[in-house]
This record gives sequence, C-alpha cells and structure tokens, in this order.
Amino acid sequence: MIAKTILANLLLCAALCGQSASPVEGSVAPVEKPSAARSPFHYQPNRFSRRAGVYYGLIWGVDALSVKAVESGEIIRFTYRVLDASKAKALNDKKAEPSLIDPQAGVKLVVPSLEQVGLLRQSATPEAGKSYWMAFSNSGRLVKRGDHVNVVIGQFRAEGLVVE
Repeated sequence: MIAKTILANLLLCAALCGQSASPVEGSVAPVEKPSAARSPFHYQPNRFSRRAGVYYGLIWGVDALSVKAVESGEIIRFTYRVLDASKAKALNDKKAEPSLIDPQAGVKLVVPSLEQVGLLRQSATPEAGKSYWMAFSNSGRLVKRGDHVNVVIGQFRAEGLVVE
C-alpha cells in the first residue's frame, strides 16, 4: 500500500516537473513585437503651429523652417525655403546679426566667422523656391535636440522652433 502511494506521488511529481521543464509544442503563445517596431513612422515633433506657418509665409515670404543639431551637436543649422524673394530679403541681409536664443539653457548663439570662409550663412539675394541656411556655433553643446529655441534676424523672429 505504501509502495503504491509512493509510486503514485513519484508519477505525479514527474508529470508536473515534465510539464514545466519541456512545454508541449505550440502551447506557448508567440511573443508579439512592440507596436513601435511594426510602424515604419517615427515620432516627429511639430516644428510650429499651422497658424505660425501661414504667418511666416505671408509676412516674411518663407516656409519650411527647421533647426537641426549637426556635427555632433557643435553646430545648430537653421534652414528655410523662400516663397517670396522680396519679403525674404530681410533674412539674407548682411547687416542683420542673426542669433539663436535658447531660453531653457539661457544662451544666445551667434553665427561664427571663419578666417578663410567668412560668416557661416548664406547672404545672396534670395530666389523663390530655393532653400537657405545659416549655422550657429554651439560650443559646449548647451543647445540640445528637443529644445525649443527662437531665431532672431533683424526684425524677423521665429519662436518655439524645436531642435531636431
């Protein structure tokens, strides 16, 4: 009688241990990939509101404003596309001192002037349909991706642009 009880316990124990150690094929649900891995789209922050985009186009003759950290964050590049060349002249004015202000970091970046190259900005007469850029020195990397910055060029002021 005791032998039968011991044998039954051993068989029960072996069955339980066998199930956890080697699962039956197909009994485990496949691991599902995270939803972000399935989507080919990446999060892109809004550069500015639609209303701001209309304002820059109507008043300043530019659109597609963007601010990107380049050269490992040592340079912040501001780019824009000209819609109306006569309105956009203010942005390419050589006399206007451009600056990039980051209120969070408490810094004001300027366009550097290199000895053999000159100012790191385009100042030619703007043409409709063309894109233009200027580079701000970010030594110390105080302005980082995701920061909201303001670009000021003479009377032109673009506020709340997100650094990509």
